[in-house]
Amino acid sequence: MKSFGSVFALPFLAACTSSALAASADPVPSQAIPSVSTVRNTSTAWDKEAAAKFLDDRMDLWFDQARKLRTGRGTTSCVSCHTVVPYVLARPALRKAAGVSQPTPQEAKLLEETLRRVDTYGSHEPLVASKGEQSRGTEAVLNLLVLADEDARQDRQLPSEPTRKALAELWKEQRANGAWDWLDFGDEPYESADSVYYGAALAAMAVGTATDYSGGTGDYVSSGVGKLRSYLKTNYADQNLYSRAWMLLASTRLAGLLSREQTDALTANLQSKQNPDGGWSLYKLGPWRWSKASPPYGPEGKPDVALLSKSDGYATGLIAYALREAGLPADRLSLKRATDWLEANQQECQIDQSHWKCWRTYSLNYDTEHGGDHGKALGRMFMSDAATAFAALALLLSD
Repeated sequence: MKSFGSVFALPFLAACTSSALAASADPVPSQAIPSVSTVRNTSTAWDKEAAAKFLDDRMDLWFDQARKLRTGRGTTSCVSCHTVVPYVLARPALRKAAGVSQPTPQEAKLLEETLRRVDTYGSHEPLVASKGEQSRGTEAVLNLLVLADEDARQDRQLPSEPTRKALAELWKEQRANGAWDWLDFGDEPYESADSVYYGAALAAMAVGTATDYSGGTGDYVSSGVGKLRSYLKTNYADQNLYSRAWMLLASTRLAGLLSREQTDALTANLQSKQNPDGGWSLYKLGPWRWSKASPPYGPEGKPDVALLSKSDGYATGLIAYALREAGLPADRLSLKRATDWLEANQQECQIDQSHWKCWRTYSLNYDTEHGGDHGKALGRMFMSDAATAFAALALLLSD
C-alpha cells in the first residue's frame, strides 16, 4: 500500500513493491524522468471505456511490479489501498454499465490471490515483515472487503466459506478499542497514524457488505461490530474531512454510524469546502500530520501546495460518490457542479509510450510533478488510480 504516485500517499509501496515506484507505469530507461502531459477534456461526456481500460492497465502493472509475497506454495501480490481498493469498488460497476457480466481477468486474478491469502492465514509472508501487527490488521480489513463485495455481486444469501474465514480473522485482529493496527509510514492519506480511522471505515464497509455478518460466529461477531461502531462514533469529532467522507460512505453500508443530524452537518461541511469550479481538493480536506506528534507538520518532500489546492479527481469523485450514496439527489446544485467538473476533467495523459484517459490527483508527500526524486520512477500516476475509480463511481450514479 505505498503510493507510487500522484498523491504519492504511501511508502508501504516501498515495502509492498520491490521496485517501489516502478509499478505506476511502463518501465523506462535508468535515470530517465518520464514525460507527462495532460490536456483537459472539453467534451461534456465522459468515456467509460477509457476509464475501464486505465484501471485494468493499472491493475496489470500492479500485479507485475508489486512485491511478491510467499503464499502457500506460490506467491501473490500485496494488496493496496491506492489501486486495489478503488478497483474492487469501481470496476464491477463499470462492467455493469457496459452490460458485461463476466469478471475481467484482473478481477479474477485479484479474487484468486485473495482466496489464497485467506486460506493461508498464520503461515503466509506478511505485507511488511518489520510491521507484523500493522500488516495483519491492514490485510484482514482489505481481504474481507474483496470477498464481501464478491459475495454481494454473487447475491449470496450467506457468506461464503472464505468470507467467514476472513471475518474470523478480522475479529481476531481487532484491537480492544474497536479499530485495527494499520500500516504507518508517515504518508498521507493512506499510511499515517491518522489512517487508523480510515482503516476502520473500510472495515465497516466490508462488514456492512457481508451478508448475515452477525450470524457467522454468534456473539463474538456481534461484539466486534459493536466495538467497531463505538470506535467510529467516539472518534468521529477528531477526524479531518477526508476521514469523515469515508465515514459517510461507510455509513451507507453499515447502519448505526451517523445520525441524520450528523449526516446533514457533514454534507453541509463538505459542500462548504467545494472549490468555485465545482471540484474538491484532497489537500484542503486536511489538516494532515504525516504521523508527526507535534508541529510543524509537513511531509519529507516538497509538494507543490498551489497545485494541491486545485480541484482533483480523487477528492471530487470520493465526495460526490459518498454524497450520492448517502441520498443527496443528483440534481442538487453542489453535485451537479461536481459532476460537471468530473466530466470536463477526464484527461488525456501520456507517460512515455502509454496513453490513457483518466482523472488526476497529486502527491501530498513528494514533489512528483516537477522532476523531484520520487518522480523519476514514474511515481506520478499512483493516486490517479483512486481518482479515476471514484470519478467513475460518482458519474455512474449520476447517469
